[in-house]
Amino acid sequence: MSADASPDFLAVLNQYQPLLRRVTRVYGADADDQQDLYQEIVLQLWRAWPRFEGRAKVSTWLYRIALNVAISALRQRTRSPATSRLDAAVPDIPLPPESGPDADDLAQLYRAIEQLSDVEKAFVLLYLEERTYEEMADILGITQNNVRVKMHRVQDKLRQFLTQPA
Repeated sequence: MSADASPDFLAVLNQYQPLLRRVTRVYGADADDQQDLYQEIVLQLWRAWPRFEGRAKVSTWLYRIALNVAISALRQRTRSPATSRLDAAVPDIPLPPESGPDADDLAQLYRAIEQLSDVEKAFVLLYLEERTYEEMADILGITQNNVRVKMHRVQDKLRQFLTQPA
């Protein structure tokens, strides 16, 4: 893809913002973490944008970078000592609530997803985005057969989490 024919970075960012927000929701501990993670993902996307050649789909490229940044940030956060807020009196600003009849089911699903490993979360996120196994394999850098096996294991794990009494 030539530089003249490449899509505008801001247009791509706006188009795929919901995708990026879903990644941050899965990997961010709270609203602050999610916002910090979103900013780090955007920064890394911006830095990588000049090297995007168009050989992969834009969504595949975005997912790969977003997931790598999210997993790296999560690992960094778990290695670092816990910090406290400077002003404990400032309340957390919650994310907009999921609304509709399935809000409780969605909340339960996110709680189950939180129990998964970093890599397992990536599989679930891609599955919920209705990505094909071929796309998942491209994004995660593994074979389609490996995607099928891992997806089956992750689905079994989620079923187990969702059927356990609260």
